[in-house]
Amino acid sequence: MARNWTRDELILAMSLYCRLPFGKFHQRNSEVMQLAECINRSSSSVAMKLSNLASLDPYHQERGVKGLSGASKADREIWQEFHSDWEGLANESQRLEKELNLLPEQTPDELAMFEGETESTRVTKVRRAQRFFRSTVLASYDYQCCVTQIEIKELLIASHIVPWSEDSVKRADPHNGLCLNSLHDKAFDRGLMTLDEDYRLVYSQQIRDACSLDAMNRFFKPYEGQRIQFPSRFRPDQAALQRHRNQIFVA
Repeated sequence: MARNWTRDELILAMSLYCRLPFGKFHQRNSEVMQLAECINRSSSSVAMKLSNLASLDPYHQERGVKGLSGASKADREIWQEFHSDWEGLANESQRLEKELNLLPEQTPDELAMFEGETESTRVTKVRRAQRFFRSTVLASYDYQCCVTQIEIKELLIASHIVPWSEDSVKRADPHNGLCLNSLHDKAFDRGLMTLDEDYRLVYSQQIRDACSLDAMNRFFKPYEGQRIQFPSRFRPDQAALQRHRNQIFVA
């Protein structure tokens, strides 16, 4: 008789679904095999669970990618739980992964991502949420800048559309993220560029005034008016982009 999946196992599966690039849910994937070993399941069982979760993703449903059709009530509940509380479930999944030694050591860049609150428990939770957000956003964009398609991981940033400090609900929500190279991340963060209603790149007059013609032509102009490369899941939230255009972008 098949063993039912526990809530903790479903959280771990959903977390893995979020941080694996789409198309890498197969049973021979090393992370699928590692999770399977930790929870005493077969790698084919874990791969099937990831495909069942993919069948719940509205983005893939729109594209006609249905995955398997065996998503259970528990699968749907954990999917909804993540989408209702990204920060809480990000923290919980990272805690479980750490307990099972599923997380690699954090890089210096990851450790330095948050500076501010000093209360240790809160800092731990924040770092867990930020780590989940970064891995999920980068995997969703297949580790490519959505503007330039740069694939050097060390140059990629999981950029918040609505800043971290301004909306706790959206902090770990991957729909509030873009994968950008460090230059365009800084420009986006400072309101020197934004995306229009059709996800096309718009630059501010301030960036034009500050750059030489050569710099503008080399680093920015080739991408102006171009639509970003869409992620394989968690498409950027239009309401968040509208907030960015209205509150952060310097026209």
